[in-house]
Amino acid sequence: MALNALFSQLLIGLINGSFYALLSLGLAVIFGMLNIINFAHGAFYMIGAFAAYFLMASAGIGYWGALILAPVMVGLAGMATERLLLRRLAKMDHLYGLLMTFGLALVLQGVFQVAFGSSGLPYPIPEALTGGVNLGFMFLPLYRGWVVVFSLVACIATWYLIERTRLGAYLRAATENPSLVRAFGINVPLMITVTYGFGVALAALAGVLSAPINSVRPLMGADLIIVVFAVVVIGGMGSILGSVITGFAVGVVEGLTKYFYPEASSTVIFVLMVLILLVKPTGLTGRGIEATQSAVAPEPASAQGRERVALMVFGVVVIGLALLPLTSVYPYFIMQILCFALVAGAFNLLIGHGGLLSFGHAMFFGSAGYITAHAVKVWGLPPELGILAGVAACAGLAALAGAISIRRQGIYFAMITLAISQMLYFVYLRAPFTNGEDGIQSIPKDRMFGVLDLADTTVLYYVVLAGFILGTLAIYRTINSPFGQVLKSIRENEPRAISLGYRTTLYKYVAFILSGTLAGFAGSLKVFVVQNASLTDVHWSMSGEIVLITLLGGLGTLLGPLAGAFVIISSQHHLAEFGQWVTVLQGAIFIACVVAFRRGIVGELAKVLKISL
Repeated sequence: MALNALFSQLLIGLINGSFYALLSLGLAVIFGMLNIINFAHGAFYMIGAFAAYFLMASAGIGYWGALILAPVMVGLAGMATERLLLRRLAKMDHLYGLLMTFGLALVLQGVFQVAFGSSGLPYPIPEALTGGVNLGFMFLPLYRGWVVVFSLVACIATWYLIERTRLGAYLRAATENPSLVRAFGINVPLMITVTYGFGVALAALAGVLSAPINSVRPLMGADLIIVVFAVVVIGGMGSILGSVITGFAVGVVEGLTKYFYPEASSTVIFVLMVLILLVKPTGLTGRGIEATQSAVAPEPASAQGRERVALMVFGVVVIGLALLPLTSVYPYFIMQILCFALVAGAFNLLIGHGGLLSFGHAMFFGSAGYITAHAVKVWGLPPELGILAGVAACAGLAALAGAISIRRQGIYFAMITLAISQMLYFVYLRAPFTNGEDGIQSIPKDRMFGVLDLADTTVLYYVVLAGFILGTLAIYRTINSPFGQVLKSIRENEPRAISLGYRTTLYKYVAFILSGTLAGFAGSLKVFVVQNASLTDVHWSMSGEIVLITLLGGLGTLLGPLAGAFVIISSQHHLAEFGQWVTVLQGAIFIACVVAFRRGIVGELAKVLKISL
C-alpha cells in the first residue's frame, strides 16, 4: 500500500513536471531568442485551456483538434502582442519587457475573471484515453501517461529545432548579431515575432493538456508561473535543455516531497533554487546576462539646489497631511496610502537610485507585519517594541536574501528575489504562528511609549504620519549622501565605478538591506492601521503592486511613491464595486507607464516645471 502511494505521488510529480517543462521551455525559447522574461506566460497557458474549451463548446471541436488549433490561435495572439507592444521595447533594457508582460498578465487574468468568475469549467478526457492500466505496483490512468509522453516528445522536438536545424541557427544568430543576419536577406523582425508566438504556443499547449486534469480556470496559471520561473532560474536562463531537464526533475522532487514530507512540498522548489544559486549563480546550465546600465532608472541626478526644491515641496505636502484630520477625509484611508507610499519609497531607493528591480519586496512588507502582530498580540510587547522586532527581523531577512541575490543583476536579480519571496509565502501559509489563511486578527492598539494611545484614531494617524516622514527623510538623506552618489554612479556605469576602486557589490548589498528594512517599517505600521497581518501582504502580487505604485509615481523621485500610492489605493477603494475590473485597470496602467509614461506622474511634472521632485 505504501509502495502504491509512493508511485502515485511520483506519477503526479511527472505530470506536474510535464507542465513545468513545457512552460519553462516556452519561457526559455522566448528569453534565449528575444531576451524577454514573459510574465504573461501563465496567462497564455490559461488562454490555451480556455481556447480548447471554447472550441469544444462553440464549434464542437474535440480534444484532438483543440490540441492543434488552440496553440496555433494563442500563438497568433502572441505574435500580435509582440508586434503591438513588445516591439516598442526592443532597444530598451530587458526589465521593461518583464514589467510590460506583468501588466499584460494582470489585464488578461482580470478580463477572464470578470467573464467566468473564479470557479473551474469542466473539460472531458478524450474517449480514447479514458480508463487506465494496472501495472501491479500502481494504477496508471491512460490520459496522465499520455501527458507525460507527449510533453517529453514535444520538448525534445523543440530542443532539436532550436539547437540542430538551420532555422534554429538563424534564430540564435539573430539574437547575437541581427545586423549580420539581415545582411543575408533574413527578415529578423519577423523571426522575432514568430519566435515569441511559438513560445506562447508552447504555453497554450500545456494549457490544453492540463484542462482535463485541472479544469479550466482564469487563475490556473497565476501561481504556477512563479514555480516555472524558479524552474527556469534553476536550469539557467535561456537554456533549452536545462529547462526541460529541470522541469521534469523538479516535478519528481516535488512528488517525492509530498510523500515523505507533505508540508514542504510547496517550498521545496524554492529551497532547491536557493541552494543551487549559492553554488552556481547562473543556474545549472545558464549563461550570464549583459545588463544595460541605468536599466530601469530616472534621468541623471539634478543639482543640489534643485534637490532642495523637492525637500521644500515635501514639507508643504507634510503640512497638508498634518491638517487632514481637521477635514472630513477618512483617516484610515490616508494612513493606508502613507504605508504604501513608504514601502514604495523604500523600493524606489533600490530601483530608482541603484537600478535594481526587486520583484520580492512583499517579503519584507508582509514579514514585518507578521512579526509585529505576533510580538504585540502573543508576546504582549508594547507597540514600539513590536515595530522594532518587525524592522529588525526584516533587516536580517534582507541581509540573507541580499547575500543570495545581489551577486546577480538585471533579470536574474528580479527572478531570484521573486522566488525567495514566494518561498516565504508558502512558509507563512504553513507556519503555526501566522494562522494560515486566517492571518493574525484583532491586533491590540496599546499605548506607544506608554503615552500615545493608538486606540485614538487621531493619535494613530499622527504616529503613522511621523513614521512616513522619518522613513522618507531617511531615504532622502541616503540618496543625497556620498553613499547615495556612489550608488547612482553604479547605476549609470558600474564598470566605471569598479575602475575607480568602489566595491560595487557591497554598495548594492547595503542599499538592498536599507530598502528591505524600510519596507519592513512600513509593514509594521500597516498592522496597526488595518489590525491584521495576512498572506495578502506576502504574496507576489503585492510585490507587483509596489512596483506599479513606484512606476506610476515616478522612478527616482522623492514624492513619486506618495502620488502613486494615492492613485492606486484610491482606485482600489472607489472602484471596489467593479471587482476584477480594478485588476484590469492596474494592468492597463502598468502597460501605459512602460510604453509611454516611464517618468511617472511626478517625473513628468518635474520635467514640465524643470524642477526636482
